Amino acid sequence: MLQMAGKIKPMSQIKQLLLLHQQGKKIKYISRVLGISRNTVKAYLSRVDELKLNLDYLISIDDPELAHVFSGGNPAYKDPRFEYIKTRLDYYQEQLKHKGVTRKLLWEEYIEEVPGGYGLTQFCFHLNQNLVARRPSMVLSHAPGEKLYIDFAGHKLSYIDIETGEFIYCPVFVACLPYSDYAFAYAVRSQNIDDFIYALKRCLEFIGGSPEILVPDNLKSAIIKANRYEPDLNRALEDFCNHYGIAVLPARVASPKDKALVENQVKLIYTRVYAKLRKQQFFSLQSLNEAVLEKVKKHNQTRMQKKPYCREERFLSMEKMKLKSLPAEPYEIKYYRELTVAQNNHIYLSIDKHYYSVPYKWIGGRVKVIYTRSLVRIYAKGEAVAIHPRNYTVGGYSTIIEHLCSHHQHYLKRSPSYYLGRAEKISEPLLQVMQSLFDGGRPVEQNYRTCDGLLSIYRKTTPEIFDAACQRAIEFKCYSYKFILSMVETFKKNGVPQQEATNPLPAHSNIRGRDYYNQLTLNL
Repeated sequence: MLQMAGKIKPMSQIKQLLLLHQQGKKIKYISRVLGISRNTVKAYLSRVDELKLNLDYLISIDDPELAHVFSGGNPAYKDPRFEYIKTRLDYYQEQLKHKGVTRKLLWEEYIEEVPGGYGLTQFCFHLNQNLVARRPSMVLSHAPGEKLYIDFAGHKLSYIDIETGEFIYCPVFVACLPYSDYAFAYAVRSQNIDDFIYALKRCLEFIGGSPEILVPDNLKSAIIKANRYEPDLNRALEDFCNHYGIAVLPARVASPKDKALVENQVKLIYTRVYAKLRKQQFFSLQSLNEAVLEKVKKHNQTRMQKKPYCREERFLSMEKMKLKSLPAEPYEIKYYRELTVAQNNHIYLSIDKHYYSVPYKWIGGRVKVIYTRSLVRIYAKGEAVAIHPRNYTVGGYSTIIEHLCSHHQHYLKRSPSYYLGRAEKISEPLLQVMQSLFDGGRPVEQNYRTCDGLLSIYRKTTPEIFDAACQRAIEFKCYSYKFILSMVETFKKNGVPQQEATNPLPAHSNIRGRDYYNQLTLNL
C-alpha cells in the first residue's frame, strides 16, 4: 500500500506527474514544476514500478480508477477477522429481531468468542452494511396525474369550543401527487369513514380532478371502531373510487417506503403548517381549515431545493391537465343493509327509526337496501323495486300508494273530494246527503265509514229505491247509514210512495205556515 503523509493528491496532478516522467524528466524537475515533494514523487513512481503498470494506461483511465490504483489499500474483506464475522451475519440479523437485543449486546458476545476481534464501531459497520445490502432502496419514477398518496398525520391540530372552552383535537388528512409533490392538508373531526371520505372528496376538489390510482395506507389499520350501521372502509373507499373512476392500490403492511413521498410531505406540513400556526387560536373547525389551506398554498408556492420551480408551477404546467374531470354529481357514502319486508309491506330502517314502503308482492321476502344521506334504494332479486327520499322522522312512514294492494290504496285515497266525486257520478240525492255529512261537523274519518256504507247500499239496491231513500233522509235531515238502510228496506216491502198532488192554500194573513211552527218562541 502506498504510504504518504498529508492529503491524497488530486489525480489530475498525478497524471501530470506520470506525463512528465514518461517524457524523461527528472524527479527534481517534476517536484519543482508540480510543487510536490521529491519523496512524494518517488513514492508514486515506485508504486508504478512495483505494480508494473503501463504509463499510457494510467494516464488514459478516469480519476477514480487511478485513485484506486494508488490509494486503494488493503480491502476489509481480506482481513482474517472478516472471514469469521461473515459467517455470523445471518445469525446476528436474526437475533436483532428479538426484544431487547442490541448491537452492543451482540458485540459483547462476539468479543468473548473472538478476543482479538473488531471493536464496537467496526463490528456495527459490517453488520449495518449487511442489513443495508439486503434491503436495497429503489428510485421510483412517477407519471403526471397517475397516483395520489394519502395518509393521516401522526400529530393533531386543535380549535377551542366557544361554549365549553374545551380544546377539540382534530386529525389532519395529508395527500400529495408524487410527480409534482403538490400537497394538500385538511383537518377533520375524526378518522371515521364519513370524515375520511369527506376529506378525500375535498382533496379531489382542491386539485381539480382525479388521478388514475389512489395509494392509501393499509386499509384495515384505518378502521377505528366497527359499527353495524357503517360500511366497511374497504367497501366505502371502493364505492368512492368507482364514482370518480380511480383504482385503489393500498400500500403494503408495515412498508413506509411504499408511501415515502407522503410521509415526507407530513414532515414538511409539520414545519410549514403546524409550526406556523402554533401561536394562533381558532374557535371553529372551519376557521382552522381556512388557515391550514392558506399555509398549504404557501408551501406549494415555495421554491423547492435544488430545483428551479415550486410544486404549484410544476403541477399547473405538467400535471393538472392529466387529471380526469370530476363527475357532475358529488359522491355520497353508501350504506348497505339486508332487511325483511313486513306484513304492512314496509321495511324498517333502524338507524333512522323510519319505515319505507316496498311493493306488496315482496311481503315476507328479503330485500337489499342501499341508502345514502339523501336517498334510500331497495332491491329485490337484483331489481330496483323502490326509491325513497331519506326521511329522518322518527316512527314515520314513507309510503308510495302504488306499492299497496287495491284495498289499502282505496283506504289511503279516501278524502271528502274522493267521496263527493263518486256521489256526483251516481245520483244528485246521494251527493246532497254526503255534502250534508261533511258539513255536519263530525270528524272526517267517521264520515268516511258512513260514505262507504252508503255506497255499499247503492250497489245492493235499485237506483229508484236508493234515490227515494236519500230524498227521505234529506227531508228529515237524518243522514245516518241506519236511517237510509231502513228506508230502503221499507221501500222494498211497500214500494216507493207516490208524491200526492197538493193544491196551494189560498193567501190569507191568518194562516199559520211551516215557519210559524218552526219558531222557538211564540210570536203572537
